[in-house]
Amino acid sequence: MSRDKVLERVLSRTSDANIQFDDLCHLLSNLGFEMRIRGSHHLFRKAGVEEKINLQREGGEAKPYQVRQVRAVILKYRLGGQES
Repeated sequence: MSRDKVLERVLSRTSDANIQFDDLCHLLSNLGFEMRIRGSHHLFRKAGVEEKINLQREGGEAKPYQVRQVRAVILKYRLGGQES
């Protein structure tokens, strides 16, 4: 799925339980986050962003609470060209 489509789905707040894990990881990478993997934990950091994002796979999908955390960071730091 394209970066813009995934970003739209994350920001829509309607499909938190239906976001593919790999799509969410690619979105964060495209937004400039650096990924480090430790076991099942995918850790994302970005200069200028205080929060660390820790994602774990649940089947093929991201966990809904982790999608909410990613959305909060995107909105707080106005990443991805969003003005909200």
